[in-house]
Amino acid sequence: MPKYIFCTGGVVSSVGKGVTAAAIGRLLKARGLKVAIQKLDPYLNVDPGTMSPYQHGEVFVTVDGAETDLDLGHYERFTDENLDRTCNVTTGQIYAEVISKERRGDYLGGTIQVIPHITNEIKRRIALVGKQDEPDVVIVEVGGTVGDIEGQPFLEAIRQMRTDVGRDNTLYVHVTFLPYIGATGELKTKPTQHSVRELRGIGIQPQVIIARTDHPVSRDITNKIALFCDVEPQAVIPLKTTDNIYQVPLELEDAGLGNFIVRQLGLNASEPDLNEWRDLVRQMRQIERPLRVALIGKYVELRDAYISVKEALSHAAVAQDRRLEIEWVYSGDLEKGKGWDMLDTVDGIVVPGGFGYRGIEGKVLAARYARTHDVPYLGLCLGMQVMCIEFARHILGLEDANSTEFDTATAHPVIDLMPDQHNVADLGGTMRLGLYTCVLQPGTHAAEAYGIPSVDERHRHRFEFNNAYRASFEQHGARFSGLSPDGRLVEIMEVSDHPFMVGSQFHPEFQSRPNRPHPLFSAFIQAAIARQAGRQQAGVPVDEAQEVDA
Repeated sequence: MPKYIFCTGGVVSSVGKGVTAAAIGRLLKARGLKVAIQKLDPYLNVDPGTMSPYQHGEVFVTVDGAETDLDLGHYERFTDENLDRTCNVTTGQIYAEVISKERRGDYLGGTIQVIPHITNEIKRRIALVGKQDEPDVVIVEVGGTVGDIEGQPFLEAIRQMRTDVGRDNTLYVHVTFLPYIGATGELKTKPTQHSVRELRGIGIQPQVIIARTDHPVSRDITNKIALFCDVEPQAVIPLKTTDNIYQVPLELEDAGLGNFIVRQLGLNASEPDLNEWRDLVRQMRQIERPLRVALIGKYVELRDAYISVKEALSHAAVAQDRRLEIEWVYSGDLEKGKGWDMLDTVDGIVVPGGFGYRGIEGKVLAARYARTHDVPYLGLCLGMQVMCIEFARHILGLEDANSTEFDTATAHPVIDLMPDQHNVADLGGTMRLGLYTCVLQPGTHAAEAYGIPSVDERHRHRFEFNNAYRASFEQHGARFSGLSPDGRLVEIMEVSDHPFMVGSQFHPEFQSRPNRPHPLFSAFIQAAIARQAGRQQAGVPVDEAQEVDA
């Protein structure tokens, strides 16, 4: 039986529970323990797949095709473990399962109630996590904050787990926020006290309190929290906001959290080995040479929508001893003639995935700029599709070329709905999702980047390149450098006479790790560095104005 660590949050949301849970996973893995992590999301949606990024941020896709919370990206990047659909559970999934059983008569006519039926289903889902791999520890993060009505069944379920698996096999970690009163220059512990009181009122006594703050925390403050919340003083750990999330495991380790968890749970752990992680963070701190890259998106004001892309770019830049500087460019501004001055200062352009027509023409313009100015370009999913649309319009001369996602009546649908999607009615969970094999074509940028003949990558799309245009594209200088094993689906497209213009139908950002950057991102960053060096050698001023071809 694994040990369980339950992470709850108080005072405010977005306090950093996800990063904290991921960091704890890193600490335990550094001690030779097998770790699995799960996120419990109290919202009624079955998954975040149909939710707007403004509501939820990025949708992270697991290897088995589940559309999940962005915190699973943190879990994977920190622990370097691939997660699956059992690692994200929502209220929608729980109720759908229980109601389905009731309709089948599985409950033999009994009255269905939150307790025990809903809580039992939550506990069943928790027990499924990592079952095949037999983890030593399962870390479970409960979304939202203590006091949320929708979160109460989840809190009741994790309270019951203490009895079900034994008190010695459970540990409760509560992440709270310490507000700072500027007028008096004080950090306030009262909200944390109230949050813990609320938690204790439903039967959960936290054994660890992570006190998130933007300001230094004195020993008097932590002792006060320990006294009023009935927690051991060494288990009250201040966690100050950092500009590098990969610093968090080191902060928690240096505060003694790893050893405290091992003692509390009686884990058979080895001495922690975080040397590689410390070297990585130290390298991130010491890098001085900047590299500017533009990210062209429609949700740039909400950067969580592109968090895996941002992290993957950072991983690749650090590996090349470069400090990444991202210019966040709203694609809708490019359509109005704004933002082009920012593109003049960058040495690479990334167009990430997305849905819907808003801002699409700006992304097409960005692809054109990259092609005509020899700027390294990396297109991800939709980023590949707009690259194909631009190529068709300006190289093939098909002025109205488009995707049927944006123009159902286009005369030249170079991007079209996948055949097996035509009869799909429901939107949730019905795209081409999860891991699929991509066969690489020798002598291409993609094949050189990966260095192996085929790869497995994660997908999330309904539309694909229209094979009716494949021959025409190839005749005009396009190369389809990655194909499905049967050769039917275009997975990677690149422009042959360009320093680096590559688009992938899949999402490589989901498989990047801080100590193992993804090959496509590494190749893109290397191309951007080469462009930067060339411009510097030529004495081109960074702010020299350039015009987009008419």
